[in-house]
Parts: sequence; structure tokens; C-alpha cells
Amino acid sequence: MRYDVNQMPEQAARDKIDERLRACGWRIQGKGELDFNAGLGIAVREYQTSIGPADYVLFVDRQAVGIIEAKPDSWGARLTSVEEQSVGYANAKLKWVTLNESLPFIYECTGQVTRFTNTQDPAPRSREVFSFHRPETLSIWLQAPHSFRSGLAALPSLNHEGLRDCQITAITNLEASLKADKPRALVQMATGSGKTFTAITQAYRLLKYAGARRILFLVDTKNLGEQAEQEFMAFIPNDDNRKFTELYNVQRLTSPSIASDNQVVISTIQRMYATLKGEELNEGAEEEHPAEHKWRRKEPLPVVYNPKLPPEYFDVVVIDECHRSIYNLWRQVIEYFDAYLIGLTATPDNRTYGFFQKNVVSEYTHENAVADKVNVGNDIYLIETEITQKGETLKPEQLIEKRQRDTRAKRWETQDDELAYAATQLDRSVVNPDQIRTVIRAFHDKWQEIFPSRKELPKTLIFAKTDSHADDIIQTVRLEFNEGNDFCRKITNGAKNPKSSLSAFRNDYYPRIAVTVDMIATGTDVKPLECLLFMRDVKSKNYFEQMKGRGTRVMKADDLQKVSPSAQAKTHYVIVDAVGVTKSLKTASQPLDSKPS
Repeated sequence: MRYDVNQMPEQAARDKIDERLRACGWRIQGKGELDFNAGLGIAVREYQTSIGPADYVLFVDRQAVGIIEAKPDSWGARLTSVEEQSVGYANAKLKWVTLNESLPFIYECTGQVTRFTNTQDPAPRSREVFSFHRPETLSIWLQAPHSFRSGLAALPSLNHEGLRDCQITAITNLEASLKADKPRALVQMATGSGKTFTAITQAYRLLKYAGARRILFLVDTKNLGEQAEQEFMAFIPNDDNRKFTELYNVQRLTSPSIASDNQVVISTIQRMYATLKGEELNEGAEEEHPAEHKWRRKEPLPVVYNPKLPPEYFDVVVIDECHRSIYNLWRQVIEYFDAYLIGLTATPDNRTYGFFQKNVVSEYTHENAVADKVNVGNDIYLIETEITQKGETLKPEQLIEKRQRDTRAKRWETQDDELAYAATQLDRSVVNPDQIRTVIRAFHDKWQEIFPSRKELPKTLIFAKTDSHADDIIQTVRLEFNEGNDFCRKITNGAKNPKSSLSAFRNDYYPRIAVTVDMIATGTDVKPLECLLFMRDVKSKNYFEQMKGRGTRVMKADDLQKVSPSAQAKTHYVIVDAVGVTKSLKTASQPLDSKPS
């Protein structure tokens, strides 16, 4: 619909409100046209009350349930100042109907900005919502014995059995935040301390005791979604001997279709965006997490109202690895939902604190976790080479190998002129196989010095710069260790069957070494890991902490010995630094807002 610039601002706002109401399933009627047979939800304009005409009165199943106070766009920042006026209409007597109680649902709207108050809540407080709620939703809320927010206030005391102290603190403080009706909360817990278990425990309590209808668990890679699904399937609450998935329906989204009888939905944020847009998801979109993104759109892509997935569809949205999932393109996906937002991360930064309104309900650092023996600490072993530090100069007449970046097709050429390359170009625009061999050979010669009394190489993860670099490393590892294909495997998004390789890396004797770029650099649980070999530098402080976190997880001695027979216990892990990653300057990670020139 086009809006005439000469229209009165109030009328233009009401035209936009009509449009929004229709999209949400409401039938619009004018004063004097009251026809309850028109549909479940009816919005009547200029409805007469004992204190004058209300802009809109909402009826659901023939019952008056709410009002809308309409204001022009210029009132967007001042909508809270008309709440008293809205309450007056909600408490007024209505013409043509008999009503003994005030209307519970109150909206103020400009057509652009909408605020909502549910007077059934313990301490009714207005909040901004993406759009109006559907008539079916208001009908459910009316029939419920209490609102979800009232249910939160009645949550019973937490049963501490089977929970770590840090998990008890996080859940207790989070529930206090929810009871206080704080819309956003940040749970900061060290890698390996049980963030997902904490979130599942909280989800169980909200579903069982608070009357939550649906909870969304958002991740930013398919790998993390699969891992979360496995944890939901394995979870047994401490007050019931049945598994979570026997009590509640859990769906991991693999298509745009969401089953209506699910209580928990696990989705990548990429798929949720595509679902809101009603589009198919591009193949591979769920594989790449934000740390791999080289650029981002300057303007976020729009999110529009979806009647199949209205903003009120979820009561709670849990955002895993929220330090990288709440910005740019994805922020409006999260803020689309009229739900409590709970962030999980081990490495928040200032932007994370800001998004969650500095409501930090848990601060459990890696140092706390090591002190509590929830995590293990690390040692650092340096492998320094001159080329890694300074680069090298290729001499004229030197025969060099040229390689096509994607296909890895090779050709040999004679170097015409002297050419110097910097250390930063190594293994990206310039590949020096001898440099890779030097590092791997040094690691081969020294690993028993690093891990004395061990008969087999401890499980080792090597961080490569690119998929092509990973291939070069794998070939060199197999040669220098004089081992076969099973000894060293690639676990990247470009590898074949990375899921099965990851499972074998966790649970089997082989592979002893896995090479990755970003796929399992964050979030992925590989408890037997005892060694991290960095063959790439990392400038982001948060990302580096996440990568180090792959080695921090504790493991029972019996379980560790199943994959590493000569291990006595996992007492620490070792960072083998071949590129100066432990010495280089780290900065707060800032996603780019535009494509670099």
C-alpha cells in the first residue's frame, strides 16, 4: 500500500496498523459494523467506551480482550508516555457488550513501533514487540491458568543433585533474572564447564514448572546443532528417571517445516532466517561459522512477519556461542521473537555485554574452572623457525612450483626475478613445503619430550590456515611419522565425511592427529585432546580463547585410556606454538560491516 504524503499522520499510522493486524490474522471492522462471525479475531476501529472512542478494541471469540492506542510515527520514542491513556481505555466500560473486568492486553503502536503490556503478568511492564500477537495466541493466554511470566514467579527451588557449583549458580541467578522479568540474560561459563547441560536443565524446569510452551535453541553451525541434539537426547533430569526426549518433543531443524507439537526446536541461525523468509537454505550455509566470514553486508537483510512462525512462537530463545551470533545479519532474527533471550558463551566481549544489557547471571572463568578441577590448564612449547618469523627471498633461476588455489593443480616454472615474501604470506599466497616439513619434523622429534612416559602420541589437533594448507600438513605428517592414512585425517567443512572422522577422533584409537581450519575450532567437544599444534596465527582474542578451549575439557582416566592406553590421567594439555600465536598481539574481534576494497 502507498501512503499519501498529504494524509494526516494519524490516518497514515492507522493504515499501517490495519496492514499489520491483517497480516497477524485479525479482521478489521469499523464502528457500528460489529460482526462476530467474521473470524476468531476482530479489531474494531473507533469503538465507543465510557471515556470516549478507543482507536481499536480487540475481540477474540466474541470476547473483548484488548485495546490498541494508535499514534503517528513521530511518537515512536514517546509511546511509553501514552500508557496511562491506554490503561484508561482498557478499564473503561464498552458500548454494546457487558464486561465486568478490564481488558488484559494493551498495545501502543505507530505502525512502525509496537509496545505491548499483558496485565496478567505479576508486575505488568510494557515491552517492544515485532508485531501484534495472533488471535489464537491471545485465546491460549486467556484460557491458561496463569501467564508464563506468572509461572516463572512460582518456579520451585532447584534440586542440586548432579549439578556442579558453577551450574547451580548460573541456574539460580538466571531464574532470579527471569522472575524479575529481565528480557535478556548472559551466562558466561568457561569452555568445558557444562554450558549446554546448564541450558538443558533450565529448559526442563521452564517446561515442567513454569508452563513454557516452546523453547528455541539457536546455534550458528550444523555441527553444534547436532552436538546439542545429542545432549538433549542423553539428558536425564535429577527428579525423573526418563530422558528429556521421552518427556518432551525435540526437533533439530533440517527443513523449513517446524512440527507444531515440539517443545524444543534446535536450529542454526542461518536456517531460522531462511525459515522466517520462507526460503530454502543454500547448501553449505550451515557449515560456515562467523569466524570464517570475510565480509558482511552493510545493511542487514530484512526480516518480515511470518504467519507460520509468529514472534510469540517461542517463550525463550537460548543463543549458543552468542559472542559471535548476535551481530549484523543475525541480530534482527533473534529480536524478531517476543521471548526471553539467554546467551551462552565462554568469551564475551563489550558488545556481548551491551546486547544483553549487562545482565550477567554467571561469570565463571577458565581460571575458576581450573581451580575447581572442572578444566585442565596448559603448558606452552615453542617451535620457532626463521621463515615463520621473517619470510624468505626466492632467487632468480630457482625452479618453483605454481599451484592453482582451488584445484591444487601444479606446474613448475623458473623464477625470473628475485622475489621476497613475508611471513604473513606463508601457506596462503606462498606455500613452502620445506617449512611445513621443518615444523612437523620438530614436533615428531620432540613429542616424547613434551609427553614423557607416553608410548603413543596423545590426541593432537593441528590448526591450519586454509583447506589447501591442511592437505599439505596431512601429507607431511603421514610421511614424517611413517604412518598410514588413518593416523592423520582432515576435519574441515571441505573434507569428505567430517562427521565420521570427528566421531573417530573422539572415540577411537585412530586418528591420532586431526587437522582443521575452523570447523572444530570452537564449541566442539573432543575430551581426549591433549595437544594443540598451531600452524596459523590468530589475531582475535576471543577466537584464540575458544580454540584453546578444545583442550581444556577434563576426562576420566578410564575413558582416556580407551583411546590413549598409556595415559595415566589428563592433568593438562599442551599448546605447541609454531607461528608465534601465543606471543602475537590480540584484539577484540569485530565483524566487518562492509566488503573491504
